[in-house]
Amino acid sequence: MKNLIGLDKAKAEKLNEKLNELLANYQVFYQNLRGFHWNIKGKTFFELHAKFEEYYNDAVVKVDEIAERILTLEGEPLHTFSAYTSTSSLKEAKGISEGTKAVEIVVQNFSTLVALEREILSLAGEADDEGTVSLMSDYISETEKTLWMLNAYLK
Repeated sequence: MKNLIGLDKAKAEKLNEKLNELLANYQVFYQNLRGFHWNIKGKTFFELHAKFEEYYNDAVVKVDEIAERILTLEGEPLHTFSAYTSTSSLKEAKGISEGTKAVEIVVQNFSTLVALEREILSLAGEADDEGTVSLMSDYISETEKTLWMLNAYLK
């Protein structure tokens, strides 16, 4: 049985499960970044305040792209905070104002996201879902470069 865009419905459903997991993780990541942006203190305030804003602006775009991909695959994107927090493997970061600690959490969050993106990439390839493959490939390339830069910052 095929869906509207010609993919096997069962494979598309499995992809939607994982895409919803990615969506939930990005929503928690987004909120963590907002908190870091608002609450960061210290000598690196200006650079990290701007960097966290850059990251959360990117995350909000990805949230929309992921939700729209789920809809394209004939699924329903998660859309409540309770669903996000119960589905996400990322944890809420609370009370973080020190720069190095915030960056360490961002690195951990990005590492979790890229691992999930690779899992989705593999599933999408098996499903002949070029749209999701392309989306995940772009995300992975971008996240890998960001992780390299953040790790250089922490050295």
